[in-house]
Amino acid sequence: MAKKENRDAVYRNAKPKDKPYKVTDGKGLFLLVNPDGAKYWRLAYRYAGKQKTLALGVYAGKAQTTISLEKARELRKEAADQLVIGIDPGEAKKKVKRIEQDKAGNTFEKVALEWHANNLARWQEVTAAKIVRLMEKDIFPEIGKMPVAEITHQNMIAALRKIEARRAHDVAHRAKAFCVRIFSYAIQHGLTTVNPADLKDVLQPLVPDHHAAITLDELPAFLAAMKKHESNLYAPTRIALRLMMLLFIRTSELIETPWSEINLETGEWVIPWQRMKMGKRKMKPVKDDHHVFLSQQAIELLKELHGYTGRGKYLFPNLRDHEKPMSNGAILMALKRMGYQGRMTGHGFRALAMSAIKEKLNYRHEVPDRQLAHKPKSKIDSAYDRAQFHDERKVMMQEWADYLGTIENDGSIGAL
Repeated sequence: MAKKENRDAVYRNAKPKDKPYKVTDGKGLFLLVNPDGAKYWRLAYRYAGKQKTLALGVYAGKAQTTISLEKARELRKEAADQLVIGIDPGEAKKKVKRIEQDKAGNTFEKVALEWHANNLARWQEVTAAKIVRLMEKDIFPEIGKMPVAEITHQNMIAALRKIEARRAHDVAHRAKAFCVRIFSYAIQHGLTTVNPADLKDVLQPLVPDHHAAITLDELPAFLAAMKKHESNLYAPTRIALRLMMLLFIRTSELIETPWSEINLETGEWVIPWQRMKMGKRKMKPVKDDHHVFLSQQAIELLKELHGYTGRGKYLFPNLRDHEKPMSNGAILMALKRMGYQGRMTGHGFRALAMSAIKEKLNYRHEVPDRQLAHKPKSKIDSAYDRAQFHDERKVMMQEWADYLGTIENDGSIGAL
């Protein structure tokens, strides 16, 4: 022990000279003393017939961490063990350094943006933009600058808790789902081994958020309110509400309709698959045009609408720019004026029609389901059930329009 302490004292007391010089410790280990007083541990060794030097660290100087004599001798022993099995200690150290640098450089934000770019072909532009905005707002500020390999479950939970704190529970769940996929991407690329976003029973459960829709019992009052407020609505908006009730197509599919799709003489309307929800998917789009069967009441409304907007491109043009369609908000604003804010939505017309047609008009589920442009959920059903029920749907849509007229006239929801 005294010998070690004496040797350590030699290294501590080594004074700088005009030129760098070595103080040897044995077996290739030596202390390099520089003119500025800094002292560095070095190891001289031979590999593949070549003389080499390995830097082990700082003994004394401006570095935040220093290597003691005992630690320097441990590193010498490790290097010797590597040489015995044919490993170059210097190259091994460079490899470890590169790995550490890669880990430090692969921050969560960098990996997330790589994952995002890799998936752009799968998403619509609006979807891709929403994902980036979510990350930039809620995730990158919390863990974005951290190396992906150093992020823990606790880091992830803390980031998600901040989202929950503002009661944005659906956002928290979506953020978690995206992060699971990002860490999975990182694991597959060898950047980490753990998926800290793979959390169970941590986030508060989501309460199913169905689109607001009135019940069948509320339908008479709704139709009465619609009729009462029609004089206060912009004519195209009034017609849009009526058509939503009669045709129960998606709001975007109605307001984005060009006049070129409508044949007022034959009463035919076919929406090309490119405009349909399932047709807009980048991956495996459903290339089925959708037939919107028009009742006589719907045709009359479209003829009236043609008098207002027939010279332009869209059935429902934007008031400020006729080259763009009306905003989704116009329908919601009309419902708000009727007193149905939070109680009815554009999508609510679809839910209402489905239940009423099955319950009151006694149609089996598949017929109104095809009118809603839904596809069979089962892959087997999808493969074998290609029926579109066009003839039944034509009759059904007229019966639905007549049924609504009956309710509006006498306030009854009894079957036809």
